[in-house]
Amino acid sequence: MQKIKKFSFILLLFTVFLACNTKKEEDQNAHQAEEQNNSASNEFVLSDQQIKLGNITTQTISETSSSLEQSYTGVLTINQEKIRTISARAMGRIEKLYFKTAGDYINKNEAVYQLYSEDIAIAKQDYFTAYKQLAMPGDFGKNARIMFNAAKQKLLFFGLTNKQIEYIKSSNEVSPYTTFYSAYSGYVSEILVTEGSYAMEGSAIIKLADLNSLWLEAQVNANYAKSINIGQNAKVTFADYPDKTINARISFINPEINPDTRLLLIRMEIPNQNSFLKPGMQGIAKLTQSNLKGLFIPADAVIREQNSSYIWIEKSHGVFEVLMVETGVETNGMIEIKSEMDKTQKVVVTGAYGINSEYKFRKGADPMEGMKM
Repeated sequence: MQKIKKFSFILLLFTVFLACNTKKEEDQNAHQAEEQNNSASNEFVLSDQQIKLGNITTQTISETSSSLEQSYTGVLTINQEKIRTISARAMGRIEKLYFKTAGDYINKNEAVYQLYSEDIAIAKQDYFTAYKQLAMPGDFGKNARIMFNAAKQKLLFFGLTNKQIEYIKSSNEVSPYTTFYSAYSGYVSEILVTEGSYAMEGSAIIKLADLNSLWLEAQVNANYAKSINIGQNAKVTFADYPDKTINARISFINPEINPDTRLLLIRMEIPNQNSFLKPGMQGIAKLTQSNLKGLFIPADAVIREQNSSYIWIEKSHGVFEVLMVETGVETNGMIEIKSEMDKTQKVVVTGAYGINSEYKFRKGADPMEGMKM
């Protein structure tokens, strides 16, 4: 019985000894971790249990090939290169507008506006007078012929048609009013005058848009700018016509990036022969690039803030350090790292946000504090 008691006492002492050593070892580890956490502002230590609970995994990364497929939502606008302007051919007053609503369709050779112009009236009178004197004998007839031809050229310059000029010959009196006709067909996109207003020679009266060709303009993240090129093919679909796909090409890339939004405008020319597409419609342009080479990691591995992007790397077992990186294109849940990296570095690919939160909780600061670009 005494032997049993003695054995139990020894076992108790051994248990207490182990517990003390374990507690001492944990205190030492905690102290070491605390020292390491305080030694560098952008790194800290996690225990094996914390790594397991946080589902933190790492891997080394290497250059791979990937296919980039991006979809951009854009809006159809009028093709500004297809805008035609009907201008005043002489100074005068707009007596009548035959089209007063934007969206009206004007056919070629259709009457657009009537102008009261003294300059044109004088040219008409010169033409009419010279015509009446053509039959006079001798030098009178020759001079009349010269005046007649000069007056006709002036009327043509003012924009009168041959039919309008011929009509002057049979008129009893010359009218100061002249009707002008459209040299183009198109939809009225803008009306710049009103009836009764005065127009200077060359000033715009009406603008016509040719809707047989439209622009699709979309905004692209600046990170993707280098992966987009003039002439690149795109497949465009529209919510209003889900079964129709139009092949288009990028025709313009704005050289200037919006500094506030970091967006870049791109433009595609969209054929619209049947005029079923309308300005203001939304379209989705899908751009595809194959064999895009680069360093790609899971997108969730990158912590993105307003002015910076960074990742966590494992320097040694349980020791993690933050690293600022420049990111590129993003595709299929992966994001490109454009910064030069040591290929032997282990990048945290899962649990990066957990590490970030733990860092902020322990140190009460952002991991990139003092390192903002």
